[in-house]
Amino acid sequence: MVALATAPLSGDRLRAADEFLAEAWTDLAKHDDRLRGLAVDVRFDRGVAHLTGQVADAGELRLVRQLVGRLHGVLGVWARVRVAGRDPVVLDLGCGPAKQYPENLGIDLRVADGVHAQADLSYSLPVADDSVDVIFTVHILEHLIDFLRLTDECHRALRPGGVLHIMSPWWGHVNAVADPTHVRLLDVQTIKGICERYPGAPRWYPLHAGCDGASVFADLTPLGPDDPRPPAGHLARFFD
Repeated sequence: MVALATAPLSGDRLRAADEFLAEAWTDLAKHDDRLRGLAVDVRFDRGVAHLTGQVADAGELRLVRQLVGRLHGVLGVWARVRVAGRDPVVLDLGCGPAKQYPENLGIDLRVADGVHAQADLSYSLPVADDSVDVIFTVHILEHLIDFLRLTDECHRALRPGGVLHIMSPWWGHVNAVADPTHVRLLDVQTIKGICERYPGAPRWYPLHAGCDGASVFADLTPLGPDDPRPPAGHLARFFD
């Protein structure tokens, strides 16, 4: 019998890994001249890097995201950072009363504290084209039979350089099948399929993708029709 390649990480190991990542980032920020003077705080929670603060332009935020994402053990890079004095527009889809950041704009099927608009995520999002900087879909895709419709809506709503954060149960963990409202199973390779939905014309550039043995994580940024496809070496970091 072949054992599953990915086993869930214990809480103790995740906490120890967070301490290692915090030390590694502090050391990197101290010695990399490109990071000097940047007012970005990086906090690690169970392998996810949370970025807050402010930067002068989008290029500085891309640099921080890239450098944090290269640290071994980082599963995702979630950011709520002011760029050039502007607060980001952040949507939290299917959030209920538990948004990822209190300032996020909540969209859910049901009314709850923190929900700003009601919408069925199986259909269209009540937001304009190119109007959003960050979208969270945390434990959402597994509840949708056709989640590609939602990712297409996120693609429409995000500004160039915006980021879609995905977190869903990994198919090999009991959490994926314990909830009877889950109708889809996801793997890191599923993220590859989302990015490459249209052969020869990828929809998304994967900034990050990973699995901790219980959940699948991905940070995706939309590609335009004339943007180059992601390099093979970059894709090999995440996908078979």
